[in-house]
Amino acid sequence: MAEIRAEMVANVWKVLVSEGDQVGEGDTLVILESMKMEIPVLAESPGIVTKLHVAEGDVVQEDELIAEIG
Repeated sequence: MAEIRAEMVANVWKVLVSEGDQVGEGDTLVILESMKMEIPVLAESPGIVTKLHVAEGDVVQEDELIAEIG
């Protein structure tokens, strides 16, 4: 199981996947916004999104869990 975590404090601008979606390595899962910059959060390995821990409009803290891929 891969855990995808936030690298910085940011707003969740867009969620591009749903639980149960098949993703490939490098696919964009979520787009964060911080200091007017868009930061894509990428899948580090292929698999199925087993759990999303964020929704659009949420604020994430550094190292906060965003998604799990199994």
